Amino acid sequence: MEGLLLSSTSPRVYSPPIHNKRRCCNEQWLLSLAPKALQMRQRSYSTYRLRVRASSVATFKAEQIPQQWYNLVADLPIKPPPPLHPKSLKPVKPEDLSPLFPDELIMQEGSNERFIDIPAEVVDIYRLWRPTPLIRAKRLEKLLNTPARIYYKYEGVSPAGSHKPNTAVPQAWYNAQQGIKNIVTETGAGQWGSSIAFACSLLGLNCEVWQVRASYDQKPYRKLMMQTWGAKVHPSPSNLTESGRKILQSDPSSPGSLGIAISEAVEVAATNSDTKYCLGSVLNHVLLHQTVIGEECIKQMEAIGETPDVIIGCTGGGSNFAGLSFPFIREKLHGRINPVIRAVEPAACPSLTKGVYAYDYGDTAGMTPLLKMHTLGHDFIPDPIHAGGLRYHGMAPLISHIYELGFMEAIAIPQIECFQGAIKFARSEGLIAAPEPTHAIAATIREALHCRETGESKVILMAMCGHGHFDLTSYEKYLQGNMVDLSYSDEKVQAALSTIPQVSF
Repeated sequence: MEGLLLSSTSPRVYSPPIHNKRRCCNEQWLLSLAPKALQMRQRSYSTYRLRVRASSVATFKAEQIPQQWYNLVADLPIKPPPPLHPKSLKPVKPEDLSPLFPDELIMQEGSNERFIDIPAEVVDIYRLWRPTPLIRAKRLEKLLNTPARIYYKYEGVSPAGSHKPNTAVPQAWYNAQQGIKNIVTETGAGQWGSSIAFACSLLGLNCEVWQVRASYDQKPYRKLMMQTWGAKVHPSPSNLTESGRKILQSDPSSPGSLGIAISEAVEVAATNSDTKYCLGSVLNHVLLHQTVIGEECIKQMEAIGETPDVIIGCTGGGSNFAGLSFPFIREKLHGRINPVIRAVEPAACPSLTKGVYAYDYGDTAGMTPLLKMHTLGHDFIPDPIHAGGLRYHGMAPLISHIYELGFMEAIAIPQIECFQGAIKFARSEGLIAAPEPTHAIAATIREALHCRETGESKVILMAMCGHGHFDLTSYEKYLQGNMVDLSYSDEKVQAALSTIPQVSF
């Protein structure tokens, strides 16, 4: 894809100029039969080229894919608190993480380097879908009658249909380089599971996935994607692990949660020396890999002379939001830009806006290191909302840290408003968004309507992290009037918060 920034009203014509000799002969034959038709076609192509040259369309070729990931930790005035060992409650050492991760990912997790080189083999795989398009949502602007200019960075063009392969590929690659044969992981909506299954299929690794039961039942085609790429998929909680069996004993109909699924995958990795664990969000190295999104986007916006006033993204564990926002936060810290950076989370699982900032386990069973993060409690099991990828009890420690430092803000939006926005977006821009980025769409619409009231022509940049082609049952429920707003229960949260470890570090 050469035209990386396309307005939603730009001609999406990808027909190349005629160079092939056989095609030239065919054109001459057609010219003798229908000269006017062919001349009109040639004039149309020439007009298209002139329109592209005259417009503010940025071209961003494959060789311009970022060659380095950006590490926000290097630029923070206050470094984030370290993860703690779950038993000693002291900062974890690299060897503490070695049962779960390969050496290079452990190094990246604790790195203070500003930039980390992307392996050439990983960049080569990135070329299957990167660079991704930055698109101006002109039709949505017109629908809302807003003076705001709305752009979205669209990650749904990847093979798995979301931003998740940006980290799945390097995680699988580093494991393969260390001679690991088996990968285990968890997944919520299935976007991460399908992404790591895709990466493992390219790199010759076995893949086993525990999918949150609610999403396993709601999204059967995600499961089929994983299986198509060779992965084994289990509903979580399952009877295959001790942690899963404990959950089922207390609640046989448990809808599951990402925290439970993480416990199951970590348990398998920790008890099998030939197996490592991969994580789709939360940890520093995952957020690091996603910064290819923001690094591309900065150059794309510079190419068209735009600077974002507001940057919006949905948050569950935080990888998509971090991927777009962290490079822009770097620019903000250096005084080059000053955008408002806004995270949007589901009202049913509001870890940033309703959680506490404390050390807590990353999983339900308490097998992972303790992470300083905004948490609803590791025992908290969210209601089965349709944005399955946002049903996590905590927020990425690095996002939690910058939220505490005041570098970003957060809001929570209920799912009906999100799907109302998604329908507006689909019927104006044509893209059917995954349930997760519908939260970003809803927040963007709020901001655009505010601009209509004030007359401000703000530039709004939105993270569109994936398509919803396998989430149509969620749209069906909304369209049939069967969707209900779910909110977190104060009683459930207080019960879960009571189990948070008391850490004085």
